[in-house]
Amino acid sequence: MSFLWTTSDLMAAMHGRPMGNLPEGITGISIDSRSLGKGEAFFAIKGDRVDGHDYAGIAMANGAALLVVSEAKLPALGRLNAPMIVVDDVLDAMVRLGCAARDRSAARIIAVTGSVGKTTTKEMLRHMLEPSGRVHASVASFNNHWGVPLTLSRMPENTDFGIFEIGMNHADEIRPLVRMVRPHVAIITTIAAAHLGNFKDLGEIAEAKAEIMEGLVDDGHVILNRDNAQFAVLEKAAHALGISHVHSFGSSAKADFRMVEYAGSSEGGVLWAALDGKTLEIQMGAPGRHIAENALAALGAVKLFGADMDGALVALATLQPEKGRGARHRLAIASGTFVLIDESYNANPASMRAAISLLKDTDLPEGGRRIAILGDMLEMGESAGAVHAALAAPLVEAGITDIWLAGPEMAHLRDALPDGTRVEYRGTVDELKEFALGSIAAGDVVMVKSSKGTGCGRIVSALLELYPAHLGVDQAE
Repeated sequence: MSFLWTTSDLMAAMHGRPMGNLPEGITGISIDSRSLGKGEAFFAIKGDRVDGHDYAGIAMANGAALLVVSEAKLPALGRLNAPMIVVDDVLDAMVRLGCAARDRSAARIIAVTGSVGKTTTKEMLRHMLEPSGRVHASVASFNNHWGVPLTLSRMPENTDFGIFEIGMNHADEIRPLVRMVRPHVAIITTIAAAHLGNFKDLGEIAEAKAEIMEGLVDDGHVILNRDNAQFAVLEKAAHALGISHVHSFGSSAKADFRMVEYAGSSEGGVLWAALDGKTLEIQMGAPGRHIAENALAALGAVKLFGADMDGALVALATLQPEKGRGARHRLAIASGTFVLIDESYNANPASMRAAISLLKDTDLPEGGRRIAILGDMLEMGESAGAVHAALAAPLVEAGITDIWLAGPEMAHLRDALPDGTRVEYRGTVDELKEFALGSIAAGDVVMVKSSKGTGCGRIVSALLELYPAHLGVDQAE
């Protein structure tokens, strides 16, 4: 049997002590007793809301090979008869294991951060590098203080390419994570007003994102967005760190990986990209100019690694948007179909504008409506009122006249929209959900966009539950 970790290596890396009859090794690592696979180790992490030690018995019943538990929690486990590795603190032990995984790996490592587009860029890189070797990447958005060490710990020793997403809400959060990851290439997708309530201005956000460059290996590379207003700040930070390989992407004539032209459609697009003096015509499976822009950064990483560029281009043509990040569903309704665009995972002013542009560019049948269902953007601090009201301009420019809003901050947008706009405002997401379920008609294109914490994903789930998928049309998952 092939093990992710032998038990002896696991204990040595985590500084743990054995209890019970331990297996020879484990096939994987889980922190969720519900999704745990047979033969995996269950790490009983104590989170903000739940303590994994409370689910140790369930994990064993579901096939865990062993438990990793905290010394202080042993009395609470009672008479649970299970093989265990006992450590000082489970999360700290997982961090040590993640560092050991990085130490033993010869993989080429990429780290991705940015205010917008981290997960999509990570997924693009996953697909684009698969023709070139064994790829390991974080699932979902495992980009925080537990997600990064978990992803590292899960990286097989024979990985060829490791791709890690690193996020932050405050300064000094990226720094310890990237020092674990130690990337060969770091990508900063863009700097925008995300988590603005925790920062004075965009300059402070740029400084926090620049922390990703501090973990680069010697002679590492950084790829920056040349079109972003904070490019000079980031470039200066790179040079201050002694990084000599600074590359850029974007539409700027000075960009190393340059967008020459982009033609979008409802189902994808065509990107013309200039690399090394050659212009490539690239079919994009996922729609949106913002997707194409981040594809330039991913193409740059593929080039720097000397990976299979032809295979990467084929992969871009088959890339599909993910749940909550532009996934499209054609759903059957009484007299036809409507299109649902799920952008409910997260939102800030930049991603809102990108989603509005995506809605504008989606084909609309005669008689249909483009409907924007928008929920609050969270963590905007004192700027919340202004940034929500400012969404009126891109909505008007895009010609979106059917706008359904939920949440206290979206009242600012409601008040800023001009006469003639068909606005439906509800104070809560559930109130808007009930309205939406009975108000969508055949031919409509409906886009749901909000910060995840608002719960607007419930609108998407309710629509998918009420209206069946239209048979005969491929569905974006």
